[in-house]
Amino acid sequence: MSARRCLISLAMSVLLAALASAQETRRSLIIPDDALPNVRLITLTDAQQRAQVVAVPLVRVGELQVEAAHQHRLGVKALYFPNVSVQADYLHLTENPGEIFTVQRPLTGAQLSLPVQAIFQDQNFVNVVVTQPLTQLFGVRQLVKIARADENIARAKAGMPVTEIAQQVEKTFFELLIAQHELAAVTAEGRALRASLVADTSRTLAADAVAALTASLNELLGFPLDTRLELVPPTPLVENVTLQNALATAQATPPLEVIEAEQTAVKAHSAAHLAKLEYGPGIAVMGGYLHQHALVGAVLPEDFAYVGVVGTYTLFDGLKREHTVKETTAQARAADIGVQLAKDKAAAAVKTAYFELQRSREAYNLARQLLSFTRQTRVVLTSDDGERDSSGARAQANVFRAELAYRQAYAKLTSLMADR
Repeated sequence: MSARRCLISLAMSVLLAALASAQETRRSLIIPDDALPNVRLITLTDAQQRAQVVAVPLVRVGELQVEAAHQHRLGVKALYFPNVSVQADYLHLTENPGEIFTVQRPLTGAQLSLPVQAIFQDQNFVNVVVTQPLTQLFGVRQLVKIARADENIARAKAGMPVTEIAQQVEKTFFELLIAQHELAAVTAEGRALRASLVADTSRTLAADAVAALTASLNELLGFPLDTRLELVPPTPLVENVTLQNALATAQATPPLEVIEAEQTAVKAHSAAHLAKLEYGPGIAVMGGYLHQHALVGAVLPEDFAYVGVVGTYTLFDGLKREHTVKETTAQARAADIGVQLAKDKAAAAVKTAYFELQRSREAYNLARQLLSFTRQTRVVLTSDDGERDSSGARAQANVFRAELAYRQAYAKLTSLMADR
C-alpha cells in the first residue's frame, strides 16, 4: 500500500512540475486576449504578396547584382573601340642649352662650331594619341563572353529570393493552421476530461505553439508580433503534371544548377582561347597630333600629325604560355563534363520530385477522404460532443499537414522545372 502511495505521489509531482514549466513558457509566449488588437483576416495569396513588399530590400539586392554584372559587360565591350588619350607637358631647363652644331673645314680638317639654338630652355607640348588594338580584339571577344556568362548567372539568381519568401510564408501559414486546429482538438478533449492536469498541460503547449507561429508569420508580413491572425484556408491545389512534361520543361528551361554549369563551361572555353592568343603578337595602330615648343622649326615643326604601327612579341617566357594553355584546356574539359553531370543530376532530381509529388498527392486525397468520413459519421464510442469536436479538428489538422507536404513537393518540382 505504501509503495502504491509513493508511485502516486511521484506521478503527481512530475505532472505538477510539467504544468509549472508549461505555464512559465506560456507567460513568455501567450499574449492576453484583452491586450491583442483586432483580428486580421488574411488569405495565403494576400500573405505572400505582403511578404514580397516587406522583402523589397532583399529583392533590390538581386536587381543591383544584375545591374553590376550588366555594367561590367558593357565596360569590357568598350575595349573594342579606340583609346584616345591626351598628354600635356611643360619643362624648364635650369641651364641654357649650348651649341650643338659643328662642321669640319674641308681643307684644314678643323672643327667649326656654329651657335645654333635648336633646343629651347622652356619647353612645352600637347600630344593627342588615338590607339586602336588589332590582334587584341580577339581577346576582347573572349572577355565579353566571360562577362556575359557572369551576367546570365546573376539574372538566374535574381528571382530566387522571391520564390524563397513565398515558400517560407506558405510553410508558416499552413503550420499555423495546423497548430490552431491542434489547439481546438486539445481544448475539446480538455472539456471531456473535466479539468485534468494532463489536459491543461497539453492545451498550454498547443497554445504556445500557436503563439510562436503567429509571431513568426507576423514578422514575415511586417505586422506587429502581437497581431491576432484569422487564416482563410486556401483553395485545394490542382495540378496535372506528368513525368514527360516535367522532364521536357526542365530540359527547355534548365534550373539554376544547370545554368551555372553551362555558363562556367563558357567561361572556361573563353579562358582557354585567351591563353592560346598569348602565342601571337600584339599589334596596334596609333596616330596623333602634336603641338610642341621644344625644338626649333628647323628640326620639328610646331604642329604636326603622325601615324604608325606598334607591335610587341614575347620570345621566351619560361614555358609559361604552354603550361597556361594546358591548364585552361583541362579546365574547359572538366567544365564540359560538369555540364553533363548537372543535366543528369537535374533529370534525376525531377524524377524523384515527381514521384514524391505523386506520393504526397495520394496522402492528401486520403486525408481529405478521412475528414469527409469523420464529418459524416454520427456514431462514436462516446456520446460526448467534445470527442466529436476533437476528432474533427484533428482530421482537419491532418488535411492541412498533408496539403503542406503536397504543396512543398509541387513547389520543389516546379523549381526544378525552372517554372519560377
